[in-house]
Amino acid sequence: MTPARTVRVIGAPIDYGANRRGVDMGPSAIRYAGLAEQLRRAGVAVVDDGDVRAPRAEERDPDAETLSTGRVRFLRETREVATRLAERVEGALDAGEVPLVLGGDHSVAIGTVTGSARDASIGAVWFDAHGDFNTPETSPSGNVHGMPLAALLGIGEFADVDWANAGGRDGSGADERDAGFRAENVALVGLRDVDERERDAIADSDVTAFSMSDIDERGIAAVVEDALDVAATGTDGVHVSLDLDWLDPREAPGVGTPVRGGVTYREAHSALEAVAERGCLRSLELVEVNPILDEANETASLAAELAASALGKKIL
Repeated sequence: MTPARTVRVIGAPIDYGANRRGVDMGPSAIRYAGLAEQLRRAGVAVVDDGDVRAPRAEERDPDAETLSTGRVRFLRETREVATRLAERVEGALDAGEVPLVLGGDHSVAIGTVTGSARDASIGAVWFDAHGDFNTPETSPSGNVHGMPLAALLGIGEFADVDWANAGGRDGSGADERDAGFRAENVALVGLRDVDERERDAIADSDVTAFSMSDIDERGIAAVVEDALDVAATGTDGVHVSLDLDWLDPREAPGVGTPVRGGVTYREAHSALEAVAERGCLRSLELVEVNPILDEANETASLAAELAASALGKKIL
């Protein structure tokens, strides 16, 4: 039987956005865990496009470039990789393929979403323990992996950063009706570790946020269906950003910023199966797998499984 569609795998081996080294090896770990075979079992053809070229962090000055206020570590390097990655993602979509990006830290989302939103209006479901809504001014660390969603929506200092801002140019990400990526079509799912100023920024935005308490009270199925409604309504497709720290550390130990109280193995699969059933997936990324902190490549194996669920693998 001929596969229904083709998935193009693109690695983004960077760890610019985190304090703990090792996530740059995430793409290799996920591939080694049997990603291609998992995807074929889901009924899709697989093309591996290799990795985008990324400067090594230890060869660069993390403070060589910054924005007007606040600290942004490895801003120059993040821009370089995001620009290259966006071109790869756009190329996959132009070829009629589904881009699957393997991180690397979560700053890779800047490139993935920018590429996916070119010539299309997209929404996003952001499975993550963290809000990723800090800016250089509000970030306690200056680490870009806590800023990608704010950057993509043009929040704060990111309002005029054209290589990162995939939405409007007024700092809200919501006003330009032809913008490729708007806050009103973004749903954060599973939050449980959000900085105080970041929490205020999310509340003041048009982003829809579901915490782990919402999942506890309503169940994963209801929350994900609502999140997909937010992301899919009025758009050409949905980007799914899956940070493996969304899961409980007992399920996914190999992540840089683990937070207790995350979703279970079965809840995660249920969520990604719901994405496949909706039939709206445009692009997908798996981020923050750190093999140095993992146990027998368990987290990378789980990432491969979840990608297959998002792309249609079923139990029956």
